[in-house]
Amino acid sequence: MLVKLALRNVKRSARDYLVYFFTMTVVVALMFAFNSLLFSEDIRKMFEQAMIMEAMLGLATFFIVMIIAWLINYMLRFILEKRSREFGTYLLLGMKKKQIAKLYMRENVLFGAGAFLTGLVLGVLVQQMIMSVLYSMVSMDYRIHIEMNKNCLIMTGSCYAGCYILALLGCKRKLGKMNIYRLMNAEKQNEEIKESHEELKKWLLPVSGLFLFLFGVWLFFGKNWSTQLVLLFLVGLVLVIYLFYMGLSSFIVCYVRRKGKLIYRGQNLFLLRQFSSKIKTMQFTMGTLTALFVLAFLGCSVAMMFNFYQDRMLAQKMPFDVHIHSEYVQDTFAAELAVIEENARIKEKYLYHIYENGTDQVNVYLYTHLKVFGDMYKKEDGSPDRQVIAQKRNFTYCTYDTYMGLTDYNHLRDMIGLEEVSLNEEEYVIHIKDRVLRETGDFSDQIVVEGSQGPLRFSGYFSEPFSQDGHNGGDYVIVVPDALTAKMNPFYSELAVELVDAAPENLKKELDQAAKGLDFKQVDVVADLDEEETLYANSCCGSDSIVVYVADNLVRDNVVVEVKCMLSTLIFPMLYMGLVFLCVALTVLSIQQLSDSAKYRFRYHVLKQIGMGAKPVAGLIFKQLALFYLCPALFAMLISGIIAGFVGGKFNYYSGAATPVGQYLGISFLLFFGVYSIYFAATYVGFMHNLEENSVK
Repeated sequence: MLVKLALRNVKRSARDYLVYFFTMTVVVALMFAFNSLLFSEDIRKMFEQAMIMEAMLGLATFFIVMIIAWLINYMLRFILEKRSREFGTYLLLGMKKKQIAKLYMRENVLFGAGAFLTGLVLGVLVQQMIMSVLYSMVSMDYRIHIEMNKNCLIMTGSCYAGCYILALLGCKRKLGKMNIYRLMNAEKQNEEIKESHEELKKWLLPVSGLFLFLFGVWLFFGKNWSTQLVLLFLVGLVLVIYLFYMGLSSFIVCYVRRKGKLIYRGQNLFLLRQFSSKIKTMQFTMGTLTALFVLAFLGCSVAMMFNFYQDRMLAQKMPFDVHIHSEYVQDTFAAELAVIEENARIKEKYLYHIYENGTDQVNVYLYTHLKVFGDMYKKEDGSPDRQVIAQKRNFTYCTYDTYMGLTDYNHLRDMIGLEEVSLNEEEYVIHIKDRVLRETGDFSDQIVVEGSQGPLRFSGYFSEPFSQDGHNGGDYVIVVPDALTAKMNPFYSELAVELVDAAPENLKKELDQAAKGLDFKQVDVVADLDEEETLYANSCCGSDSIVVYVADNLVRDNVVVEVKCMLSTLIFPMLYMGLVFLCVALTVLSIQQLSDSAKYRFRYHVLKQIGMGAKPVAGLIFKQLALFYLCPALFAMLISGIIAGFVGGKFNYYSGAATPVGQYLGISFLLFFGVYSIYFAATYVGFMHNLEENSVK
């Protein structure tokens, strides 16, 4: 008897809560697909940073399990309250509470198992899609093959079952405490609307807006970023998210009471009353959903930032096929050339030196004027603190300013397809990263480059990508006539190589391995420096941050793949969490509206009786659902837009990316509204179907 009743109720629940079933299926599919990355042998072979991928996906899974546990617990309690009258009737008919609890648990186990099995089937397809995208991101070919790892199945099943079991036990305890009276009136208690102190609470709405404005001002213009202040603003932001809805519902109630002009236009009065009553009964839930939307937007936006970076910036930062650095000016790179010739065909090779003349004017200027350093290298009066610079330079720049001869410079420009630069014997130019130049502006009046007959005249800046993360200087190199470099000290050696074909996958590893066996490089070649200075005085990495790759041996084709793999460990977990958070929030919105369709049936029936046609009623339902859906979404877009705008600006600033911040947000919002439209359409169709079905009955 109980089995038949449970099966009947499962069929009914699957129809009434189809959106919930769909979401749980999608969540299981995503969990299985992303968990498979943790146990995939292909991923372990492809990613040298496999441990980073595992850690990031593990962290993402932790947060996702928490959200899924909240969703399951919320939905089971919600369904329990909606069916409380049914369970009260069972008690009146003589069933015991243990039997009802057992029936309810069986129903949900069957429901959850159905979603889990369906999700696994869908997860195999999602797994192939994710693997295909991941391989394409790192410019590798992927052949479709199904990988069913038992550890992946155990992990996915354990997380899913654990969430369900905990939620079911909680519902069982709640059901055990309820009697017939409470069961029969549980749904009505949830519909009670208490209106008190509305005139006072409505001011929470403008206060929330004022706080968001101050939060934005502080983000973009604030300088005092102490830990206490950051925590204070974050706590305030969380409170604002929840208090906003209290202020919004009270504001609408007060507006209707005052009989504002807008309530007499069309069906505004009906919509406002419906909306305010729903918000008032769901204030905490709406705040939670808004927080989930914010996290989804931000996760997707950050993922887009790193994705744009790897698509547009990586290849630019390494314009040479192979670029090798040596701290030793006598190095002929014989071992490295032998490795390259053994593994690839060389189109052109060029050995050259970077020079120094004992000055550090540009280094000091950049240390004291780039925002990334703050006031670290300044005295209290704002002047450079040379002692601190010498002690804590962190190898951003070399000990001395870096110079290059004009002939070497033009040869390198020709290798990467840039036009030749002309200088007379009394001129110099600076080749500098575009990101640095945009921040500093023209600083040529702050430095003096001495020539053979007095100071040289500054001729201009060049900012094309030029391998300036420790090879052709760190951030910059000063280009002077060859006659001047002949009088300077060679600082370190460089080898640039262009290949006929793409570099083989193992070329960088072969070069790194060859460099480890070169004992002759341990000879001091700079007499006035001690051993440590000999090794590090002419080493630098530039001032880039967020995404930094520094190595003596750069093989563009290898490094791009390696860095893309590293960035993918951030991109995929961010998208994973964002998509799950989004689906969870939209599920709650959908179920709330669909479950109320029976209650709204009477209201819309009355509207039809007073003369409103079927099309106007359908339009009114569309407006009601859109208002309910858009409220938390638009509020979340405002909050996440402020934060993502700030983060995107900082990302561009510190990474050197030039992608408009609005593009990050735009793609995130498009992705959101794509998923949003699916859930909204399903809710609208289901809502209309429930009204028509109930009308027929």
